[in-house]
Amino acid sequence: MKRSKNNIVLKILAIIAVAVVLFFGITAVITKVGVNKNLENIKSFEKVKIENQLVPYKDENGYWTFTTDRDFKVVQLTDVHIGAGFMSHGKDLKALNAVAAMVTAEKPDLVVVTGDIAYPIPPQAGTDDNLASATMFASLMEQLGVYWTVTFGNHDTERYSDYNRAEIADFYENSGFKHCLFKSGPEDVDGYGNNIINIKNSKGEITQSIFTFDSHSYLRHDILGFGHGYENIRESQVEWYRENIEKLTEYNKSVSNMENPVPKSTAFFHIPLKEYQDAWYEYLNNGFKDTENVKHIYGVAGESGIIVFPGEGEDTLFETMVELGSTKGIFCGHDHENNFCVEYKGIRLTYGMSVDYLAYIGISKRGAQRGCTVITYSPDGSFTSKNENYYQDKYVSTFEKEVVNMEEMTQLAELPEE
Repeated sequence: MKRSKNNIVLKILAIIAVAVVLFFGITAVITKVGVNKNLENIKSFEKVKIENQLVPYKDENGYWTFTTDRDFKVVQLTDVHIGAGFMSHGKDLKALNAVAAMVTAEKPDLVVVTGDIAYPIPPQAGTDDNLASATMFASLMEQLGVYWTVTFGNHDTERYSDYNRAEIADFYENSGFKHCLFKSGPEDVDGYGNNIINIKNSKGEITQSIFTFDSHSYLRHDILGFGHGYENIRESQVEWYRENIEKLTEYNKSVSNMENPVPKSTAFFHIPLKEYQDAWYEYLNNGFKDTENVKHIYGVAGESGIIVFPGEGEDTLFETMVELGSTKGIFCGHDHENNFCVEYKGIRLTYGMSVDYLAYIGISKRGAQRGCTVITYSPDGSFTSKNENYYQDKYVSTFEKEVVNMEEMTQLAELPEE
């Protein structure tokens, strides 16, 4: 009798083992088929037609550099969230389509993605292969033929993902992408993707320096590998920033007699600084009215109206920016439904609009948060920025119109007054 019971247990275990093997085998096949199908869909997009497209080069200091005397347009994308798994193929296609539509319409000189291109979260995507997500996005940008770079978010390289940050950084930098300006950054500086892209005029003067930072990921992880709490910009990065502002200032002094040789600059990264929270709470606590420190420019805190998720610790980046007087704007992502822009102590703090169809439950059916941020740099180094909702005729493709109720999404996209 005992042997009979043991045989039954062994048979049950064998059946479970076979079922598990079959499940993972089938899902692996479905994932591969879906990824390949989306890669084929990418090939159907036409190259973006940009009149007199600017071509960057590496200057004598190794910086990627654009030279122009006209306005320079940047499109910020954030939180694209490509799952690349058997559970996310349809939403991945929507995200790729949205990116292609907005970039094609805006015809930017440069696209900067502020993190979370990948979202390889197994319960929602059905995979932990973050390289497949990166491959799809890189393939899309190269197909569009627009210059682009990325900063890393917390989801791009989860602890349990197949590829770590160094490997994904190497993929972006060394895979031969003709339009990718990503550089891993100095080895003695924390993180990957700390980089500078300069805009110069025909006199050789730097009119704008675009800084990208790795804002890192999580402070701690649970037993399953899921992250909790967000990191901050580290001190080695702040020192790298200070040294380069001083270096770029000396360069401007050497090429011209500029009245103020300190280059104007902007910064791009994923996780917002604590100053985003400080500014919004000061504005909120003053009855949604400007204060001595805070000037509301546009947008709302869509994360319930009050929530901002910055790094949990302290860093000195913002204070250093105020001290040096170069950086006048910061652009981040991370909070998918926050889309406000405020000026705080002389620096504009802006949330880019997210693309996300996957990460938040039900977010694929919401519309107010989805879009891009268009930044225009003038020849004098000043800039303007505008959040552009995706659900406009100039963006939304025939494909998207077929799968959403445009009237409903347009209504959802109408942001409430401040």
